[in-house]
Amino acid sequence: MRKLVRAGIFAATAFLLCGGAASAQQLDKVTFGTNWVAQAEHGGFYQAVADGTYKKYGLDVTITPGGPNVNNRILLAVGKIDFFMSANTLQSFDAVQNKIPTIPVAAIFQKDPQVLIAHPDQGIEKFEDLKKLTLFVSKEGIVSYFQWMKRDFGFDENKVKPYTFNPQPFLADKKIAMQGYVTSEPFAIEKQGGFKPKLFLIADQGFTAYSTLIETRSDLVEKKPDLVQRFVDASITGWYNYIYGDNKAANALIKKDNPEMTDEAMAYSVAKMKEFGIVDSGDTLSLGIGAMTDARMKDFFDKMVRAGVVPADLDYKKSYTLQFVNKKVGLALRR
Repeated sequence: MRKLVRAGIFAATAFLLCGGAASAQQLDKVTFGTNWVAQAEHGGFYQAVADGTYKKYGLDVTITPGGPNVNNRILLAVGKIDFFMSANTLQSFDAVQNKIPTIPVAAIFQKDPQVLIAHPDQGIEKFEDLKKLTLFVSKEGIVSYFQWMKRDFGFDENKVKPYTFNPQPFLADKKIAMQGYVTSEPFAIEKQGGFKPKLFLIADQGFTAYSTLIETRSDLVEKKPDLVQRFVDASITGWYNYIYGDNKAANALIKKDNPEMTDEAMAYSVAKMKEFGIVDSGDTLSLGIGAMTDARMKDFFDKMVRAGVVPADLDYKKSYTLQFVNKKVGLALRR
């Protein structure tokens, strides 16, 4: 009898071990590329790795950080990675215009985090007051959102100088305003300048682009929609847990990929994402993080056509799909 019991225990143990190994083998390997070095703005994806959410959805996800010498978007198009963190909706329009076979499947940032930053106590109280100042804007900014600022607000390109991602000119001259991300540059200014700058989020002025989109190849949407859905749902869950839950493990992974990142800087970024509703606001309050809508896409497209940024005959409806979002995933996780 004891031999039979022992044999049964051994068989059950072997079954569990084999079953566990089989489960591990059944995980779909996925590579996700970001568009810059690891930071809190990528936190939800790292959270889904750190807390096992991707594994719960049957995924073995590797995050490949971007950087100045890494172009993950090209790697997506040629099939070297499976998903990519796209900067904003304009890249989606560009993909259609240039017949690049990629498509966004979720919009993690409901608001583009781009801000214009001014000194306090200079009479700059509303967005239009920035026209009094010299603006430091990057080349990418000049051909995109600044064209909208010219068209809708009457900003003068002659008062723009190239931004080189160095805050020193701004710190030295109170008659300068500079671009930045609400989650990062203001933190550096507070540290270096010892003051809190005035922030004007262009999304709150009507620049309705989505940002930090999950982009994948069109063939993956067609051939493996279940894989795409699981990655989207798990990433959404990761973002809820990162924003509203315990994100220490995710931040540890971020610092592993980017040793220059600090806990203080990440805490600042998360606080600003909450304060300005970068991730969770507007449509996400009812549809869930990652939401996109036809009305929002049309609104932004029309604005970019008026500003001369994209051609009017662009078939913008090919630049996104709503197949994988607006399913209220993770709503119960909101604190």
